[in-house]
Amino acid sequence: MRLLCLLQLVCLTACSGSRSRDWAQHGAPMFADLTVRELKAVRAYLHGIPGLELTDATSKTLQKNSILLIELHLPKKHEALRALDRGQAKPPRQARVVVQFGNQTKPNITEYIVSPLPSPDSHEVKTFKGNKPISFDSRPITQSEYYHLEQLLGEIATKAHKVLFETTRGFSFTNCSDRCMTFSDIAPRGLGPGERRTWIMLQKSVEGYFIQPVGFEVLINHRDVDPEKWTVEKVWYNSVYFDSVEELVEKYESGDVEKIQLPEHDDNDLYSTYIPRGKSNTPSDIHGPKLVEPQGPRYHVDRNFVEYAGWSFAYRVRSSAGLQVFDLRFNGERIAYEISLQEAIAFYSGDTPAGMQTKYIDAGWAMGASSYELAPGIDCPEIARYVDLYHYFDTDKPRLHRNALCIFEMNTATPLRRHFDSNFEGGYFFYGGLENNVLVLRTTSTVYNYDYIWDFLFYQNGVVEVKVSATGYIHATFFTPNGLHYGTKVYNHVLGNLHTHLIHYKVDLDIAGRDNSFESIDLKLVNFTNPWSPEHFVVQSKLHRKEHKTERSAAFRFGKKFPRYVHFYNPTEKNKWGHEKGYRIQFNSHAHSVLPRGWREENGISWSRYPLAVTRHRDSEATSSSMYAQNNPWDPVVSFEDYIRNNEEIVNQDLVAWVTVGFLHVPHSEDIPNTATPGNAVGFFLRPFNFFDEDPSLASKSTIIVRQGKAGKPKVQRWTPEVVGHCVTDKPFFYNGTYPGV
Repeated sequence: MRLLCLLQLVCLTACSGSRSRDWAQHGAPMFADLTVRELKAVRAYLHGIPGLELTDATSKTLQKNSILLIELHLPKKHEALRALDRGQAKPPRQARVVVQFGNQTKPNITEYIVSPLPSPDSHEVKTFKGNKPISFDSRPITQSEYYHLEQLLGEIATKAHKVLFETTRGFSFTNCSDRCMTFSDIAPRGLGPGERRTWIMLQKSVEGYFIQPVGFEVLINHRDVDPEKWTVEKVWYNSVYFDSVEELVEKYESGDVEKIQLPEHDDNDLYSTYIPRGKSNTPSDIHGPKLVEPQGPRYHVDRNFVEYAGWSFAYRVRSSAGLQVFDLRFNGERIAYEISLQEAIAFYSGDTPAGMQTKYIDAGWAMGASSYELAPGIDCPEIARYVDLYHYFDTDKPRLHRNALCIFEMNTATPLRRHFDSNFEGGYFFYGGLENNVLVLRTTSTVYNYDYIWDFLFYQNGVVEVKVSATGYIHATFFTPNGLHYGTKVYNHVLGNLHTHLIHYKVDLDIAGRDNSFESIDLKLVNFTNPWSPEHFVVQSKLHRKEHKTERSAAFRFGKKFPRYVHFYNPTEKNKWGHEKGYRIQFNSHAHSVLPRGWREENGISWSRYPLAVTRHRDSEATSSSMYAQNNPWDPVVSFEDYIRNNEEIVNQDLVAWVTVGFLHVPHSEDIPNTATPGNAVGFFLRPFNFFDEDPSLASKSTIIVRQGKAGKPKVQRWTPEVVGHCVTDKPFFYNGTYPGV
């Protein structure tokens, strides 16, 4: 059987090769992430400009000019569409480059557009809407800055050695072997613009250190580019604030502060590890079910271009923010120009300073570049197509992230549709069913403690599902009795802090063309005389449609009633039955706003005010957030609210839907060691709404129909082979996990 499977795979590979097209001739290259050659060429070009005085990003000094990020700069939409729809020349490939100028009197951050690729010879300054400057204090933290923070923490820990050693029963930050401490830093870094003050909490350096707090937190002011000028502003120990490490040590020695003593550490009983424990009733010598492709894959991948069951699209993984899909078509007709992840936030509450200060805005941590290797059989099926990604963030050469994206077809084990047509006499007229196979495009982001699994799912009936599943370690702080107002005790001295996850997406729909309109559909009750029994009344629901004509009308606030249906349609294109061709967005979300409107950090996430906002497409409104929002949310470079403030008309226009999904997470003991994905997945569906004349999955040949023949004998009608083989790989599990420079 295995030999037969191998022969089938060889045949399929040959067939796949014969159908491949010239990748450079279609539109996908416009959206492909930068190649290693292009990344290196951009770096060499900028380093060759004397006036910039660029040095290595990885050098320890902060008083330097260096490249922080290089990624693709997308072409303007109208230029891309001229190439996609009219066959005109594709716009030149360009790079977006973020440069930190720390070696000058007034340090700043400047972004450049470098072109043309792969052999750049020009650059221009890239600006944001309103030409708002980027403050140097809003830059993401780098490994060089972490180096100096760690050096200072070493000095702090040395002063507080006795406190920490006795508290942890033998752990120390420096001069340690197998009983070391590590740290987590909290953001935003201050309480207003122009600050760079970070609360840092110490933890035991063991597997799963995120849930191993030791009860020691320190506030460091590291705004100056000279680390010698950094200072300690506050220390927190066992619910008491101190103005210096020396004050804590003095009061600890004198007995004026209540001492903490953590339980004795046992490496063999480490609650934060994945090592199995407890009784399992599942046989361990038998593998569970496996996903197989008995006759090979049914999708086609050509670099960043994918085709499957009528679907076609290009994809990329933006280093700053993550997964994006472009030029999404079904049976050759464009549904969306862009569907892209924009931002992910997790806003926390707590009793310790680290808990109450934590408001993570993950693009500021290069969420897209945090896409690491996927484990076959766990993160994706073994049979998936694995794709390497290359990122250039806080480095001096591109980094290879092996197998960081996967593509696979799977069966959901629930039929796409089915019906049993009973004759109500012990038999049936027919049974009809269609298996629900979907194509999945997946990558992950591990932003320190949390792991996000990003999925795009493409169904045979013209539906797209966009989904994120949250897992990884909770963000935990040291337990205090008052902390129970802000979370749950999940282990000895460990509080799981309550938090809200919000995810933001851009959905640039082009329904049967660019000129679209938007309406909401609700129900209202009507009461009228029963026409066949006039002495009675009929009360029933009636469709109530509202066309939204302006951006402000189409910006739905959290806390207000949200329409049952939100519908994007082309007023001039109709299906066979006279209905405007359209798609609707259906939410799978429990999101709510996290802060009052305009309250300090909320200004940096003004998109979070709306589960849905609809705007006219503008190239100047390309993203709803930026990598600078994390460290300056009070005065953000990108303000989403500005996109709808001008209240433009949205009737018969090129429309963009901005979608917010999320959920509240109150941690519980079952989050130890990790948050599990069931119940922690949110997202939305794009569902055709009169776009087709009938269900397009009728084209699928995987349908099976059974009719009851004479004498009750079933007659099976099918369009696929009656028997399929069974193939499972004989290769052992392998995982590398490194992401080297290339």
